[in-house]
Amino acid sequence: MANLSQLKFAMATSIFLSAFIFSLLVFVIVYFLQLDVFAGFAIAIGASALFILFQYAIGPIVVEWTTHLNYLKPGENPWLENTVKELADKAGLPMPRLATVPSNTPNAFTFGRTTNSAVLAVHEGLLRQLNQAEVKAVIAHELGHIKHKDYIVMTVLSCLPLIAYYIAQVTLFAGAFGGRGRRDKDNSGAILVVIGIIAFLIYIITFIIVMRLSRLREHYADAFSAYATGSPRSLQSALAKITYGLSIAPKAPSGARSFYISDPGMAKQEIASIMQRKSQYDLDNDGVLNERELEHAMEKEAASTWAQANGLFSTHPATFKRILLLREIEQEMNTGQYSSNKMYNHV
Repeated sequence: MANLSQLKFAMATSIFLSAFIFSLLVFVIVYFLQLDVFAGFAIAIGASALFILFQYAIGPIVVEWTTHLNYLKPGENPWLENTVKELADKAGLPMPRLATVPSNTPNAFTFGRTTNSAVLAVHEGLLRQLNQAEVKAVIAHELGHIKHKDYIVMTVLSCLPLIAYYIAQVTLFAGAFGGRGRRDKDNSGAILVVIGIIAFLIYIITFIIVMRLSRLREHYADAFSAYATGSPRSLQSALAKITYGLSIAPKAPSGARSFYISDPGMAKQEIASIMQRKSQYDLDNDGVLNERELEHAMEKEAASTWAQANGLFSTHPATFKRILLLREIEQEMNTGQYSSNKMYNHV
């Protein structure tokens, strides 16, 4: 049984672990390069802080530019405006700025620097391919991220693996090729390679920590949506449609995947894996996977060792795991014995 404080604890723990592990990288660099300890730490921490602040400052601008957002004017989409306003008021949130993305893929995301400056963006494909109840469930999910403020933490936290990755690339390249043009009597090339390997390992560890938080926050946002709309089934069907819609999209975006309601790259993997074993899951041998057979397939795929190992590097939980959570909430709602103050108990 979980509650919102556990998500906050997970966010704080993720920040602490990532910062601590990253500080080990700083120590390694200072030690191997024989820098002055205080000067080395001051430079590394200062540079990292500036990088984080820089990404925090320009992050929303980059999202706007890469997704080609179209900010909605008042009255441009009355149903969308009214739906978001209704759910935001219910959640005690300020009205986010609304935008659409000129894309046929069914998706949505939230970004911003603060709760008051948050932007809720929906793809045009989402509005066309989902019914109003499903779109409402997706909107509630995105408002859940605003309520939890997890998108702000993800923006800051994702910088640390990125910095470690850049350090690994630069030092490995410098160590491998920089020492070839000279005798390298002081073994500086080998030292740079060692730093690069350690930096890459730290990149992997911090990346796994960030991805774990990313998956956890999706479950919390799903639970928030279920109780905010009172219709877990709507989000279940929305996630199924979104996953399939993203799987047949011609190209998955390469950046900011963790901010979407569903990761396009992961959706392609999920559906492709099921299609490869279609004959095993087609229980009635009619050549088509019906709802029951597809659910069985997704459950089997989610439980596979490969899927669980691959899940360590995933931005989102497997779709079936999300649907299972929503079904637990739906069963609780059907009993009539539930309350919004216990909305995260099933996470």
